[in-house]
Amino acid sequence: MVSVRERIARLKNERNAVILAHNYCLPEVQDIADHVGDSLGLSIIAAKCDADVIVFCGVTFMAESAKILNPKKKVLMPEPYATCPMASMCSAEQIIDARKKHKDACIVGYVNTTASAKAEMDICCTSSNAVNIVSSMKEKDVIFVPDVNLGAYVRSKTPSKNVILWNGYCPVHQAITAQNILDMRSEHPEAIVIAHPECRSDVLETADMVGSTEKMIEFVRTSDAKEFIVATETGMEHRLRNGSGEKIFHFIPHALCSVMKMTSLSSVLKALENMEHEVLLTAETAERAKTPLEKMIELK
Repeated sequence: MVSVRERIARLKNERNAVILAHNYCLPEVQDIADHVGDSLGLSIIAAKCDADVIVFCGVTFMAESAKILNPKKKVLMPEPYATCPMASMCSAEQIIDARKKHKDACIVGYVNTTASAKAEMDICCTSSNAVNIVSSMKEKDVIFVPDVNLGAYVRSKTPSKNVILWNGYCPVHQAITAQNILDMRSEHPEAIVIAHPECRSDVLETADMVGSTEKMIEFVRTSDAKEFIVATETGMEHRLRNGSGEKIFHFIPHALCSVMKMTSLSSVLKALENMEHEVLLTAETAERAKTPLEKMIELK
């Protein structure tokens, strides 16, 4: 009997498709992907992709970004209702209103936003390049959307800028508390704490290292430490374990994004079989959102 993985592999070849998966997806989905990474890495891969079909395993804003960067390609979203809660906390209309209130400010937007919101930004960023991008802006006033925690982290690293924060957040990272970290430190006193900058400021203050998912992976692989407390989404454990030898990882049990876990092998297979759940954007939105995304990639 042909397995689901084998059927996906066959259809991928027949469709000339590439499968992209975010670090927070289920382990079995990461394992069948051609590329696994963070938002920036997957955006760069999508921009250079020569496949006819892109199957994006993650949340909707990621698939939209792939479509914006590859307007002539067919982009499929296996779970079309896998919508990032934080992306829903910043609309195009809200950004337009913010520009009216802060006429001299530029808009730097986290890539975790909808295509329509990106269309109103000056430039996008990810957690790995947010500090560099804000530093590079000629304007002193920078409205940072939508993540208040990443924005606060960027503000702490860019004292020459007036970073205006937005009231948005990732529910998963917001739910990680400093007390969670302190409790885990007491249980694992030899462990190094690594944290994603989407966490709250008091959590970041407890960390030995703060960085994007890719920087976390690099840190772990090059560190002499054998044990780590990881303040980010639990899906990262799969990639951290790959290539890390016998190192031990401790995650906050409740730091799980159910939306990122929606994509399954079955939904990937169904999308390829039926060529369904194609990402469609208006030409105007796609064209206007492309500029801030391309600027982000240029300044990576």
